[in-house]
Amino acid sequence: MNPLSVNVGKTELKSPIILASGTCNFGRELSEYYDLSILGGMSSKGLTIKPRAGNPGVRVAECASGMLNSVGLQNPGVHYFIENDLDFMKESGAAVIVNVAGHSYEDYVDMATTLAPHKDKIDALEINLSCPNVKAGCMTIGSDPEAIKAITSKLRSLTDLPLWIKLTPNVTDIKATALAAQEGGADAVVLINTLMGMRIDIRTRRPILTNNTGGYSGPAVKPVAIRMIAEASQVLSIPIVGCGGIEDYKDVIEFMIAGASAVEIGTACLVHPSLPVKITEDLNKYCEENSLELKSLTGTLQRW
Repeated sequence: MNPLSVNVGKTELKSPIILASGTCNFGRELSEYYDLSILGGMSSKGLTIKPRAGNPGVRVAECASGMLNSVGLQNPGVHYFIENDLDFMKESGAAVIVNVAGHSYEDYVDMATTLAPHKDKIDALEINLSCPNVKAGCMTIGSDPEAIKAITSKLRSLTDLPLWIKLTPNVTDIKATALAAQEGGADAVVLINTLMGMRIDIRTRRPILTNNTGGYSGPAVKPVAIRMIAEASQVLSIPIVGCGGIEDYKDVIEFMIAGASAVEIGTACLVHPSLPVKITEDLNKYCEENSLELKSLTGTLQRW
């Protein structure tokens, strides 16, 4: 029996470790560092119907406890992905999670329709309603509970693939947006995407990022992610995939206790590409020493 196996709804994963969208591309580069089949899954680069060049100018800025990015959903487009990258992801041995982005309601519909004929190669669709680095779609939809419910409901009617709704933390009440996704028919929610942030060059008095603001990720966002997962888990009956600042196996365990069924790792893998290997080894050792299955930890938070 594999002590690391988990379930996100009807999606079975050999490990709770998923590579976060936007940080692993489609896995080819990381496959040079380790065998991707040790992973629970990979979430693809955020995909749109048409190719996107992304935002111009400076798109990444380091911070003391993380990084800012304003890449702007650079991607080759879904048709290129299907032709050139989907088979590679499927053959990697990790679950294939396709991150779906858009600038409008219609874009998401078109994406779901385009991916439908390839559903046998896809384990879940991660619906990106949270990217802060584009001017339309994504976070502008994901900040409105009614819009979240409407788009999730429409996608539910178009596909029987599991729908994971990736939500923004840049809202007043994460419970309201998470519940909206559930009410729309989501199979899971993914918490959290990046926080809005800015850095300024004191010499020029201009933001370092040409887009002015960007998404803040890394260790500093972890307490925010933990809090939001713990809040959402109190009102949801569907699973949560947690992400935000995970650096080691203890972080994974903390996320699961808070309510996550699986986790995504992004920024830390940019610093240490083979980090999932170390985390997997440590989780196996933890389960052996404590005679438990990792999934038994989910939602076991004891509140004061």
